[in-house]
Amino acid sequence: MLAGNSNIAEKIYKMTNIEQSSVSYMMDPEEQFRVMKELRKNGQKMVAIYHSHPYSQAYPSPKDVSLAFYSDQIYIIVGLTDKDRPEVRAFEILEGDVREVQIEPRVDVL
Repeated sequence: MLAGNSNIAEKIYKMTNIEQSSVSYMMDPEEQFRVMKELRKNGQKMVAIYHSHPYSQAYPSPKDVSLAFYSDQIYIIVGLTDKDRPEVRAFEILEGDVREVQIEPRVDVL
């Protein structure tokens, strides 16, 4: 999860993949709850959810689309088919519709 304000990511929360899979993910609900409480306490919000596709392009899979529960979030996917040149793309997923959005990397913030 990426957290911050005004759609600017200020902190990365690495979440546990309870599916223990390289082709599927599901965040640990207890861990997710703790992080959401911490965000509220710090006056931040979730600004994006990210994950990688180790064996495919950076585009939402059908499972990604079906599990896009946060319609107000940006979903960032890192494609790792070329590990020397990761592909990073961002999407809005609304009611099954996928729309790519532009993001501006700011490594000085993260």
